[in-house]
Amino acid sequence: MVFIASPNHKTLAIDVNPNTTTLHHLKLAIQQTLTLPISQQRLFLSQSHRLSAANDGDDSVLISDLGVGPYSTLTLHIPLLGGTNPPAVPKPRFDFLNSKPPPNYVAGLGRGATGFTTRSDIGPARAAPDLPDRSATTIGGTAGAGRGRGKPGEEEDDDEGEDKGYDENQKFDEFEGNDVGLFASAEYDEDDKEADAVWEAIDKRMDSRRKDRREARLKQEIEKYRASNPKITEQFADLKRKLYTLSSDDWQSLEKFESGGYSSRNKKKRFESFVPVPDTLLEKARQEQEHVTALDPKSRAANGTETPWAQTPVTDLTAVGEGRGTVLSLKLDRLSDSVSGMTNVDPKGYLTVLNSMKITSDAEISDFKKARLLLKSVTQTNPKHPPGWIAAARLEELAGKLQAARQLIQKGCEECPKNEDVWLEACRLANPDEAKAVIARGVKSIPNSVKLWMQAAKLEHDDANRSRVLRKGLEHIPDSVRLWKAVVELANEEDARLLLHRAVECCPLHVELWLALARLETYDNAKKVLNRARERLSKEPAIWITAAKLEEANGNTSMVGKIIERGIRALQREGLVIDREAWMKEAEAAERAGSVATCQAIVHNTIGIGVEEEDRKRTWVADAEECKKRGSIETARAIYAHALTVFLTKKSIWLKAAQLEKSHGTRESLDALLRKAVTYRPQAEVLWLMGAKEKWLAGDVPAARAILQEAYAAIPNSEEIWLAAFKLEFENHEPERARMLLAKARERGGTERVWMKSAIVERELGNIEEERRLLDEGLKQFPSFFKLWLMLGQLEEQLAENAKRLDQTEKRLDHMREAKKVYESGLKNCPNCVPLWLSLANLEEEMNGLSKARAVLTMARKKNPQNPELWLAAVRAELKHGYKKEADILMAKALQECPNSGILWAASIEMVPRPQRKTKSVDAIKKCDHDAHVIAAVAKLFWHDRKVDKARTWLNRAVTLAPDIGDFWALCYKFELQHGTEENQKDVLKRCIAAEPKHGEKWQAISKAVENSHQPTESILKKVVVALGKEENAAENNKH
Repeated sequence: MVFIASPNHKTLAIDVNPNTTTLHHLKLAIQQTLTLPISQQRLFLSQSHRLSAANDGDDSVLISDLGVGPYSTLTLHIPLLGGTNPPAVPKPRFDFLNSKPPPNYVAGLGRGATGFTTRSDIGPARAAPDLPDRSATTIGGTAGAGRGRGKPGEEEDDDEGEDKGYDENQKFDEFEGNDVGLFASAEYDEDDKEADAVWEAIDKRMDSRRKDRREARLKQEIEKYRASNPKITEQFADLKRKLYTLSSDDWQSLEKFESGGYSSRNKKKRFESFVPVPDTLLEKARQEQEHVTALDPKSRAANGTETPWAQTPVTDLTAVGEGRGTVLSLKLDRLSDSVSGMTNVDPKGYLTVLNSMKITSDAEISDFKKARLLLKSVTQTNPKHPPGWIAAARLEELAGKLQAARQLIQKGCEECPKNEDVWLEACRLANPDEAKAVIARGVKSIPNSVKLWMQAAKLEHDDANRSRVLRKGLEHIPDSVRLWKAVVELANEEDARLLLHRAVECCPLHVELWLALARLETYDNAKKVLNRARERLSKEPAIWITAAKLEEANGNTSMVGKIIERGIRALQREGLVIDREAWMKEAEAAERAGSVATCQAIVHNTIGIGVEEEDRKRTWVADAEECKKRGSIETARAIYAHALTVFLTKKSIWLKAAQLEKSHGTRESLDALLRKAVTYRPQAEVLWLMGAKEKWLAGDVPAARAILQEAYAAIPNSEEIWLAAFKLEFENHEPERARMLLAKARERGGTERVWMKSAIVERELGNIEEERRLLDEGLKQFPSFFKLWLMLGQLEEQLAENAKRLDQTEKRLDHMREAKKVYESGLKNCPNCVPLWLSLANLEEEMNGLSKARAVLTMARKKNPQNPELWLAAVRAELKHGYKKEADILMAKALQECPNSGILWAASIEMVPRPQRKTKSVDAIKKCDHDAHVIAAVAKLFWHDRKVDKARTWLNRAVTLAPDIGDFWALCYKFELQHGTEENQKDVLKRCIAAEPKHGEKWQAISKAVENSHQPTESILKKVVVALGKEENAAENNKH
């Protein structure tokens, strides 16, 4: 593609390839497009470069050889015909005219033209005349002229242009360069505009393609520059980050160093300069201290209600300066006169009292004056406004002028005699001797004010006078419930009954008076009172509930439910909406009052109101749990009882009710509930087992045995019942019964648990061969049950231990090899069983040393990645043989692979030196805050540091988080034995027995030993404590 700029200012696009197109073919294409003969075509690549071959007549040369490339623009000239001379070829311009001069270039220096100043250097001697701006006479003519128009004086400038070869006034065109002068007279039409738009789009496209590379290069250069020329802040960035490691002592030492350093000396020099105060500041201070006695003319023009915008408020600094004496006088006034009217100035210690009082600032004094003027204006303009008088009196009280406050409130009483608030304020401010007179005038002015009568009663010192005042008030206000309540509270029981009879006549719509009267009356009279109250207040539920409580209190429990039921129906007939939540609260209140039957009746009649049928179970269980949390046990029991009448076969509700009885009921109530439960749900194993266990715990083994027989009759093939019966016989030292039960269970296709229990029985009885036979048969049926493999391996290890005690080395090695085969066979069937891997590693360590144990543990970690127990076993193996460095490396890798493992963090805390344990414990708590192992490790730190209270708190937190781990209970019990009281020790022991822990490294090793199989939890706990003490002593001996 080649572009041709024609003389008519149009640009042609000719689709040719410069590498394959000759000059002749190009001219032919121009001839076909413009109908211009080849002989009249003159093509210029630039202003001074015409396209022509070496021989003028040879046009077969390729235009690429002549310097034409793709998208080049050629200028087409047409020679002038008709006898005129052809246009002169423009003279070539020198390159140095457009190039930048070299550095330090001085014009004329080569020919010695320096050292003097010419007129051109300093300018003309006089101002130059105003000449026309020749910048407008550029290409395109004067302003407003078209591009094709010539400019005035064109003929005169032509000769000069021909002489120089270029026009000095010619401007450079971005598109056509300096060649635009050739087409100054051409028209700029739509085609030219379109072509310019196309080229502009092409330029933008090309620029966008290079944008990413350009920006990347620029970014790289900036980074390179910043790396070679860093800022001061960047050079000290890493040091600033390390400043947080400095302690407070380091900072104080830095401050001491700086206090005598160069910077402090500069600061002292800088601030020791003195500047004289300008006169303007002194004049301003003088004007501010002047008293203003007249308004500003501008403010006077606004009637004194506006402050001119140019004038700031004037502060009376003289008055502020005199405020010190006023403050002292105010304090003395406060001390000399109080509300009680007694002088309490201590001549010896009044200065101490002054120091303890709040110091009033000058600003507060000014505020008092402003507020006093404002309130004075309020009381004067509207004297019948009571809040104005009250506010004015309280302002004076706050300022310490009690006498002025009393005078103001007295005027307020005179102006507003019918306002009770003014009289109450006057009574408050008056002396105790005058207060009664003030309140007497008040009740005389407003005899129907309950507040004034109550205040008058408060001013009396004995109950008789108070009662007399209140009864006087009831003569004026017989329908005041507040006065009736106050006078009844002061009376004895008989007088209170009489007063309440009169009160319900005067205030028949107040239910509290009716209920209070019913409580004071006898049973028959109380029923009459409640019936009258029900007639007057037919929409009041409290009357029906009180009637039910009355019947329950007199032993008529059969009437309680009927009364509540009738009451709900009556309230619904009256149009009252039964609020289920409100009635449930009434049930809890009845329970707290001791009316259990009323509570049950309310629950029975209101628990289902407003509850959808499909939501009843969930809603009722949630209500019972909430009541249980609030301590309303009878309400929760009533809810479960009602729910079980609707959902007779729901096992979950029976279990929750049984748990409630177990926690808060008696053994008899629990047994009755479970008997009823298995009647409706005979297929629920857990209910049978719970009943049998409760009988067993109560010491009634025959009853427990009978319950399990009934359960077996109801569920004949239940493995849980078989195992429960076995446990009952086994724990009560009946091994033959237990063996028979397990034999029957095996005959009826027992699971792997039955075979394991059978082997355990034989182990405790010492029948080694029978145990081996049962384990072999069990493994044939259940090869993937890892506990059977473990038991068989432990059997071989026990035999090896017995041979070792008898000095039978060969026999010991044979049993150990057999144990190794068992563990390896177990791992083939259970490759993910961690206990098997640990047992094999311990055996290899005993047989072949640490290196073999390392290999086994490494293989175990590959098979079971991210297992903290395997990592801990590897670390302990290294520590056992004294390789502390290797153990630290393994622990670091373990924490990287298992960052949230509590047992690993606890072990790492114990491994580090004591000064670093605090930091390590902080890191552990950040990673696993709620892990019991970490909590116990931190508790040990507090224990060793003799921080007893903190250690006890953290140990209690550990046993709360993991009550099933016996090691923590043993640690807590050992701590209490060392630092606690006997009560604390008993408490820990009791909680441990209730928790029944089953797990824990030390706990399992002791509890599962044959000699401890039937030991209670208390005995095992004490043995674990002894084991912990031996372990600590061994660790201390190794350190020393």
